[in-house]
Amino acid sequence: MHVDARPFSVWAPGRVNLIGEHTDYSGGLVLPIAIQYGIRLEAAPAEHWITLESEGFGGPETVAADGGGPRALGWARYVQAVAAELADAGRPAIGLAGTISSDLPPGAGLSSSAALEVAVALALCAVADFELEPLELALLCQRSELRAVGVPCGILDQAACLLGSGERAILLDCDSLEHRLIPVPPDVGLVIVDSGVTRSLENTAYAERRSELEHALRLVGVARSTDVETAALERLDDIPMRRLRHVVSENERVRRFAAALETEDLVTAGAVLGESHKSLRDDYNVSIPELDLLVELAADAGAIGARLLGGGFGGSVLVIAHASHAKRVGDAIANRYRQRVGAGSDAVLVRASPGASCSRA
Repeated sequence: MHVDARPFSVWAPGRVNLIGEHTDYSGGLVLPIAIQYGIRLEAAPAEHWITLESEGFGGPETVAADGGGPRALGWARYVQAVAAELADAGRPAIGLAGTISSDLPPGAGLSSSAALEVAVALALCAVADFELEPLELALLCQRSELRAVGVPCGILDQAACLLGSGERAILLDCDSLEHRLIPVPPDVGLVIVDSGVTRSLENTAYAERRSELEHALRLVGVARSTDVETAALERLDDIPMRRLRHVVSENERVRRFAAALETEDLVTAGAVLGESHKSLRDDYNVSIPELDLLVELAADAGAIGARLLGGGFGGSVLVIAHASHAKRVGDAIANRYRQRVGAGSDAVLVRASPGASCSRA
């Protein structure tokens, strides 16, 4: 087959999930945005190998173009898994050589792994002239995460990376994959404050929480969390009840938060974020003291609302504030946190941004 030898550039953004945490793998609702920070891959076709150098990840790393051979280590596991999933989908085994750069902080809950998977997948599709629809590619990258590190993640991260839109959030049903864009009001400032506690989902109780939730769903006889009747929770023991209560109530919070954005009701949006954090802390047990402290400091600093971001067990919190005050609020939280804990980093302002793209030189 003919291979276009021109170099190309792939951009894959990170994501911030405004609300809808631990709902995606039970077919629930989420409301993510793609953000302006992410991973860039500059590459050109090669013959039989994928060779990538990285300024931040380490390397260089080389894996077979079809994802075969000995199991890769480190970040190359994601590259190998994406190549193997694409080979299973029928992509010709054409390699590439390139350089990866990233301005996403790893371990902060902004989904650097999904951005890497999407960047590699788009690059491998480009060199082989192999096309998949965005949600097909998102599902493939979701399978790659499981294949690479054994994390049974939902579709949220990869879908947000591919479907992102400037000044819009994505209201996504993770079962039907139906989605629509929700405007983010111009007065909404979005701030990420890192706890300094790094985590990778493969080394946390993420898989345990998913297993507990799936057990609870089986006990009430439904497959997806949006089909659960509230009365069914009363029949469950403590842990199954709390796990299921979180996702059922979180689905409703996604609806309420999206409606609040559409009507520019920031007071309600902030209150819903606070409810989400309490549920993640008390019912799903994925928070840690550092994240709880950041949420408390956000309230003290005049934020509209805050909650832990991502899968929990470390990483960052999401803070919403009036846009004109967002930087001041974020800096106040970060400074006070460093005084109390002696760790952390500067607050980062994020905005809803376009999704992943690939362009030729």
